[in-house]
Amino acid sequence: MAKAASLQYVAVGRRKTSTARVKLVPGSGKILINHRQWDEYVTVPSMRSQVLLPLQTTDMAKKFDVAVNVAGGGPAGQAGAIRQGIARALLKAAPELRGTLKKQGLLTRDSRMKERKKYGQPGARKRFQFSKR
Repeated sequence: MAKAASLQYVAVGRRKTSTARVKLVPGSGKILINHRQWDEYVTVPSMRSQVLLPLQTTDMAKKFDVAVNVAGGGPAGQAGAIRQGIARALLKAAPELRGTLKKQGLLTRDSRMKERKKYGQPGARKRFQFSKR
């Protein structure tokens, strides 16, 4: 039982308000997101390529099964969170991949968030209409 636990690599990825918990297990390359097939969950082609990017750049697509639980945010934020989570889990599985993943920018947390609404204004930067008279 302890041996099976050591063969799984767990990592967390975040983007905007999305959080993805990723589990890598040696296998055939099956990807499940929230207990559904990944291509059924991620429908936009550009986001599909974003999810697969860490596995393709390291040639590990057919060596690991990926199970992801992702919550919060929208489709784009979730795809970014999954991408970072897979990259971090791959780093735990094979530390020698750090240079490849870092060069692609897959380990860097994208810190851009929505700016908060301020009091006395209708939005973050927008002002109420000014009337001189």
